[in-house]
Amino acid sequence: MEKMNRISEFIGKHMAIIVLIIAVVSLFFSNHFLWIKTSYINYLLMIIMFGMGLTLKLDNFVMVFSHPKEIAWGAVSQYAIMPLLALGLSCLFHLDSALTAGVILVGTCPGGTASNVITYLSKGDVALSVCMTSVNTLLSPILTPLITFLILKATVETNILAMFLGIINVILVPIILGIIANKFFSEFTEKITKILPGISVIAISLVIASVVSHNAKMILSAGGIILLIVILHNLSGYIVGFFVGKLLRLSNAKTKAFSIEIGMQNSGLATSLANSTFPMTPEAAVPGAIFSVWHNISGGILAAIYRHWDNEKQEKIIGE
Repeated sequence: MEKMNRISEFIGKHMAIIVLIIAVVSLFFSNHFLWIKTSYINYLLMIIMFGMGLTLKLDNFVMVFSHPKEIAWGAVSQYAIMPLLALGLSCLFHLDSALTAGVILVGTCPGGTASNVITYLSKGDVALSVCMTSVNTLLSPILTPLITFLILKATVETNILAMFLGIINVILVPIILGIIANKFFSEFTEKITKILPGISVIAISLVIASVVSHNAKMILSAGGIILLIVILHNLSGYIVGFFVGKLLRLSNAKTKAFSIEIGMQNSGLATSLANSTFPMTPEAAVPGAIFSVWHNISGGILAAIYRHWDNEKQEKIIGE
């Protein structure tokens, strides 16, 4: 077990390098990674979520919901900042209407499950991250179409049932099972907790390899401008989320969760909405597809940075 702990520590410490290598290799040698089917991604995420649950207790979630202002600010930040950033970048770089639509759809979507994974790897507040993702996703069937219409004057439809079931299956059920296991088998879970970051990094690397290899042609042909916009959109979200956390005087662990939640979007949903809403302009799906790849890479790098940021600061809630 000690050897496995050391291996896991090594993998966690060098996550950024591992993620970058996996992304580059799977991009230029995509045929060797096509065996990692995209249908595997949810199962990989479920494994990671179960591991998160092993480190959590119900008290963590009770504590989060006892401060609903944090979740409310998370929703406001998500649905105000990211769409405006998307619009600003589209105007700044004079994108055509199809690509602008794709970038806007990325901005109006909620945070994805990847934000919970990266928060966990960053030693952030996982309970807050999960709650923000869940609430923002449940709001998205109303806010995503509304904000998209206000900006693009285009009507989009979201499947609330499919999104809700996705949250249940991929996020909530594995985490609840992990919490239950932690409660009844605490001695065992304490022993394996140290190897969980290594398992999570391996799983997220497989996710990146899958996404990159199956979208390699689209990524290579997309052009530098759209890649630059995706990078700026994502990084700006991280930065703004970080400063929102600081303005709210949150603990470091919660500030990490805010930063990651705002910066990482449900780009898979954005790609799906682009295909269904703008079927005559397939270019609209390109920003979402590229964002899916990039935010996993940047998230891995950010997690490696955030892991070394002290979490011991006394939590302070806005208004206190």
